[in-house]
Amino acid sequence: MKPVLVLQHLNGDGPATLGRWLAARGVPVDVRNTEAGDAYPQTLAAHGALAILGGEMSANDALPSLRRAEALFLEALREGIPTLGHCLGGQLMARALGARIGASPAPEVGFNEVQLRPGAQGESWFGPRTAMRVFQWHFEAFDLPAGAEWLATSPACPHQAFALGPHLAMQFHIELDAEKLGRWSRDEGQRYREALARHPATVHEGERMRRDAAVLLPDHEALAARIYGRWLAAAGQR
Repeated sequence: MKPVLVLQHLNGDGPATLGRWLAARGVPVDVRNTEAGDAYPQTLAAHGALAILGGEMSANDALPSLRRAEALFLEALREGIPTLGHCLGGQLMARALGARIGASPAPEVGFNEVQLRPGAQGESWFGPRTAMRVFQWHFEAFDLPAGAEWLATSPACPHQAFALGPHLAMQFHIELDAEKLGRWSRDEGQRYREALARHPATVHEGERMRRDAAVLLPDHEALAARIYGRWLAAAGQR
C-alpha cells in the first residue's frame, strides 16, 4: 500500500504506539514533524491513510500547519482516505467540518473513563464494551460535526469520539506508550498545576498516572491495536 502520512505538531508528541504498530506490520510511514522543520504535503496523492497527532496548541490558533492539516483531512474526506485524529488531531478534523472547538467542561489529564454510545460503528472501532479508560491530556474539546456519528462521551467532555465513514476522531491519546507517559507524567507546567488544583477528579497527579499505567497500559495498547487495525483495513479496501 501507499505510505501512511502522520502529521506531527511537536517534537514531544510523536507516533509512539502507532509508529511501532505500523512498523511491526511493514507498513511504510511518512512522518512530517512541523516543529522539526518538516512541511506538510500539499496533497495526499502519494499516501494511502492519514493520522493526525496531538499538540499543546489550540486547534483555533492561527498556525499555517494547522490549516494545512485541516485541508489534508478534507481531501481525505473527498477521496475516501481513512483518517485518525488523536486529541488535537480529532479537534482539527471537527473544526474542518465546521464544528466549534472550545474549552472542555472540565480538563482531563490522566486515565479517565469514557462511556460508549450504542451503535455498530462504535463497536467496530472499540469492540463490544460499554466503557473504557483511556489516556487524556486536553483542556479544549470539539462539538459534534453535522453528519458525524457520536461514539463516546464523559461528564467532563461530552464528545469524546466521532466517526464519519472510515474516519475516526478521538479526544484521547490512544497512541500513548510507556515512554511518552513517563515524560508527560512529570509535567510541571503552570497550566497543568492550575488544572490539577481546580479539577482533581479529572486531572491526575503524575504518580497516579504512572501507577494507573502499570495496570491499564496493556489494555490501552490492545485497544489501540484494534483501532489501528480497523483504520488500516479501510485503507486496504480502497
